[in-house]
Amino acid sequence: MSDATNEAGMLLDGIPMLRNRYRLERIQKGYSSDRKYIVYDHVGIPRYVLRAYGIQHEESKKEEFRMLQRMEEISVRCTKPIESGVLPSQGLGYMIVSYIEGEEASEVLPLLSEKEQYDIGVQAGLELRKIHQIPCTDDGVGSWHERMSAKYARNRAEYAKCGVAIEEESSLLSFIDGNVHLMKNRPNLFQHDDYHVGNLVVKDGKFSGVIDFNRYDWGDPIHEFLKAGMFSAEASVPFCIGQIQGYHDFNEPRDEFWRLYSLYLAMTLISSVVWILRVRPEELDSMMGKIRKVMDDHDCFERIVPKWYRK
Repeated sequence: MSDATNEAGMLLDGIPMLRNRYRLERIQKGYSSDRKYIVYDHVGIPRYVLRAYGIQHEESKKEEFRMLQRMEEISVRCTKPIESGVLPSQGLGYMIVSYIEGEEASEVLPLLSEKEQYDIGVQAGLELRKIHQIPCTDDGVGSWHERMSAKYARNRAEYAKCGVAIEEESSLLSFIDGNVHLMKNRPNLFQHDDYHVGNLVVKDGKFSGVIDFNRYDWGDPIHEFLKAGMFSAEASVPFCIGQIQGYHDFNEPRDEFWRLYSLYLAMTLISSVVWILRVRPEELDSMMGKIRKVMDDHDCFERIVPKWYRK
């Protein structure tokens, strides 16, 4: 019997809510260290998603569960918190959330009309604005500028010695250095921090909800949009345009938005090289392809509004 089967059995036996009433199916997608399962009832209907994790992560997971409760309070269309707990004898913590019916937006959007893609993007932008309502009240988190500057310094040092170079990196690094000061005095608001078409669900051609808040953070809400240029635009440009315009009440974003968006995207190109080499080195070529596309979209960051964006 496989380790995954063993763990599924232990979870079903150890969590009273699930015992003798459900079966689990492992979800293999994603980069999270959590083990994720779809929870099916006795007639095969998916009811919940179960996340299992090492018990050492319990404190941060309790906070994630609490933030999902906050999302429910402000009516964000996302997974709803059902139950969380620990199984000390197994060294595991767990979280059970609602299952959102539908399919991953990245798979569905290319099959829809441009208007449907745009409309789903608008809804995604409206939901993202709800998410960004909650300010950070923990003084220990530190300012956004300080945290991001320190993180970028670490990534840049590691990038410099990793042996992989981004084409036209001098233009990229120069753009970052010339704009990094813009992060000063930016707000610390709640972030999903992985908001892209892989974490959005679509059903019957309509936006259905947001999943996977496990990377939540606090910081500048504009940072949330870099995933549009890095990932979502590959699946659907109309969706990305809709997300940006819906978020901004159909007003054109100001220059400040585009400059910060481009800064965060540029910084992410550096961190993406470092991250992929550390986590999935076999996917380096794929990541470098995404990076080349972003560099082209921004003419090596001579332009701050990407070529794919249309008013």
